[in-house]
Amino acid sequence: MEIANAFALLANFVLVPATAYGAQLALGALGVTIIFGILRFANFSHGELMSFGAMVTILVTWLLQMNGIGLGPLPTALLALPVGILATVAMAVLTDRFVFKFYRKKRANPIVFAIVSVGVMFMMAGIIRIVIGPDDHSFADGARFLISFGEFKQLTGWDQGIAIKQTQVVTVVVTLIVVALLFWFLQKTRWGKAMRAYSDDEDLALLSGINPERVVLIAWIIAGSLACIAGTLYGLDKTYKPFIFLQILLPIFAATILGGIGQPVGAVLGGFIVAFSEVTVTYAFKRFLAYLGPEGWEPDGLVQLLSTDYKFAVSFVILVVVLLVRPTGIIRGKVI
Repeated sequence: MEIANAFALLANFVLVPATAYGAQLALGALGVTIIFGILRFANFSHGELMSFGAMVTILVTWLLQMNGIGLGPLPTALLALPVGILATVAMAVLTDRFVFKFYRKKRANPIVFAIVSVGVMFMMAGIIRIVIGPDDHSFADGARFLISFGEFKQLTGWDQGIAIKQTQVVTVVVTLIVVALLFWFLQKTRWGKAMRAYSDDEDLALLSGINPERVVLIAWIIAGSLACIAGTLYGLDKTYKPFIFLQILLPIFAATILGGIGQPVGAVLGGFIVAFSEVTVTYAFKRFLAYLGPEGWEPDGLVQLLSTDYKFAVSFVILVVVLLVRPTGIIRGKVI
């Protein structure tokens, strides 16, 4: 029974939230990976693109809620998500056409593209602050829990329960669907194969008749869609904080580089590794160890390696270690 309680405690505060967080990071890292694979630069504006998509989804969600339109037990944001995706794709495509395309024609250095993306990041951040403001916003509705802490305890008779939020389940399910569709598109469709060919050898792809502007357009459509979905799921699971998406860019890049930049499979794997690392390192294991130790014994301290205030420091350490030890990441080889 004590082992079961220890597992329930760990699942409630580490396994379940880290799985949802990992799914969100995986979607964010996939967006960064797609752009790097096609355009060969690190898009630092991706975090704010996520924020922009979440913002539009929130505004549409509020409009639907005001008119009494919803999905019952499911979040109304799922109804608003297609509008958010369209708006985010439009923002991504317009940004490319009016900013990045100019430097692409000049065949600018990737470092120049990265610096330009920082400028785009600040531009998007300003638009977001003007439209929705700097305050936190909660927009989740419907059923809060799939199973609550008390219900689990009553069902099992354990001292510790496991609470599974509806938003966590929605996050994992949506991520599985989106990732499956993305990999199907890249592997089976004509334009997916064209993107992979363009990423592998741009000159040979051009000689084969592949339209480079069409490939770039599709890449931004995919990246914008992934950004909106990731930002919305993150806001649903936690709370929409306009300033947090600048910070979340660090774990997203850590996940991208850890998995192997330009590698979609690596981006997904890296997202979950970073998420579990952050949550595990900042979790206080005092009660967990008390269940596993002798009866009536528990550690004096919290047994916490890092405070939750330093959660993003874990991503920074992972990023530094990977760049020093294995710059190619977990998965080597051709991008996309």
